[in-house]
Amino acid sequence: MDNTSGKATILVVDDEPANIQALGALLKGEYRIQIANSGKKALAMVQNASQPPPDLILLDIQMPDIDGYEICRRLKEDPATTGIAIIFVTALDAASDEEHGLNLGAVDYIAKPFNPAIVRARVRTHMSLKRKTDLLEQYALLDGLTGIPNRRYFDEQVQSEVRRSVREGSPLSLVMLDIDHFKLFNDHYGHGAGDLCLQKVARALSGALLRPGDRVCRYGGEEFVALLPATDAAGARVVAEQLRAAVEALAIDHEYSSTGPVVSISLGIATIDLNTPSPALLLQQADEALYRAKVAGRNRVGG
Repeated sequence: MDNTSGKATILVVDDEPANIQALGALLKGEYRIQIANSGKKALAMVQNASQPPPDLILLDIQMPDIDGYEICRRLKEDPATTGIAIIFVTALDAASDEEHGLNLGAVDYIAKPFNPAIVRARVRTHMSLKRKTDLLEQYALLDGLTGIPNRRYFDEQVQSEVRRSVREGSPLSLVMLDIDHFKLFNDHYGHGAGDLCLQKVARALSGALLRPGDRVCRYGGEEFVALLPATDAAGARVVAEQLRAAVEALAIDHEYSSTGPVVSISLGIATIDLNTPSPALLLQQADEALYRAKVAGRNRVGG
């Protein structure tokens, strides 16, 4: 969805200007319309990583450079574009053509000449389904207790950010942290208080990240991770200290901690080596740095 207009985006792909004009005029009131008059242009637009992908593609089949079947196949084989809904709008009206298109992963098949009311209704149906699917996927990526992104979200994002770091030659840092002596907190104050503590810590960590691209996720138990794109080691240390101070400022009583009178966190930072980029190595280095912070006395940043 286009954040500036609030409208979902439809890409119309057809080599006939009259067809593009007709579909655009039919749908432009409800949706943001993009157009491509060739298969190559359509693929370039959809696979452009700097632009959000369309929510739906209305795709002709018979085009001179790359036909619609091949475009659909390529998009469905690419993890980055496989979730885009595709409706074939084509003069090929044989049942075998429709079966082939649906087997490739299209969500619908409309034969030309099309009925405008039918096109509008089917587009609305698939847009509604997409919104519901997106909402379910969003919930699946959130931690149920704290409401922040979960381990699954982090695993997806770290892969994506490592690829971007390598592509752009920019640094990528990771902060791994956990709550000091959390088991003792749970044992003495109870699991209800422990859950409330996790929620407060999660909010404090999220609030301490100032850039939109930075993300804090619950990694598991009392462990959290912060993913910091375009951040070098020195910058990561500054952010980590902000995270540490934000949790300490909550002043949650922890009289059973040998580190201090309030809940605190220990943190480890790691920055990717562009010569040997690896999410696993980044995690390992951050975990080792976290261990050093604990050995050194906790409530501090290790690197």
